[in-house]
Amino acid sequence: MNIIELPVEFTYEEHHYHLYPSLIELNNELILVDTGYPGFLPLIENAIEKKGYDLRRLKYIVITHYDDDHIGALHDFKKKYPWVTVISSEREAVYISGEEKSERLEQAEALLAQMPEEQKAFGQSFVDLLTSLQHIPVDQTARDGEWLFGGACKVIATPGHTSGHISLHIPELDSVITGDAAYIEDNGTELLVANPQYCLDLPQAEKSLELLKSLKAKHYYCYHGGSLHI
Repeated sequence: MNIIELPVEFTYEEHHYHLYPSLIELNNELILVDTGYPGFLPLIENAIEKKGYDLRRLKYIVITHYDDDHIGALHDFKKKYPWVTVISSEREAVYISGEEKSERLEQAEALLAQMPEEQKAFGQSFVDLLTSLQHIPVDQTARDGEWLFGGACKVIATPGHTSGHISLHIPELDSVITGDAAYIEDNGTELLVANPQYCLDLPQAEKSLELLKSLKAKHYYCYHGGSLHI
């Protein structure tokens, strides 16, 4: 069993950024955690192939939560790799499938209504982006405390950033894949709340962060900022 960090570099408005999806190798199968923004399929494929892995071994995709930078390329992955099983929490599944309007879109629409006129173009573009995300059914839902992949990964409910956010605890590797329940600043050595200004429930996000810290894992893989090895 192995966890592979996938640094994905991209440029937006002439600025360079990174995302860090995680890839789990287990019993000759691959498990991808989160899929990047819309259009990121080739970027993540390239990152996986650079690490020497064959995407024909991709068996599962775990979505930590519904946000455009986590589910944006999910539709494309499922279209190209239709055998893949998509897993999320039950709460996030209704947003991923399009059965319910996502919390993030409701938040963005509420913020747009309050924005000063000079900021409305930016706010509207974000609403339009969220509205344009393609939906797919979730194949399997996972609950807090449930063990996935033959007991290799334990689902940890980490609400706050969104209400159905999940993280993965992998005891065999003394590791946690945090999604947006935690992040690391550049060259940082401390886990922090990711994007607190966008958390739907900041006090709950802070509790979730403390829960992850209480696991006292040696390795934390964060979607923003990369990994922390203690």
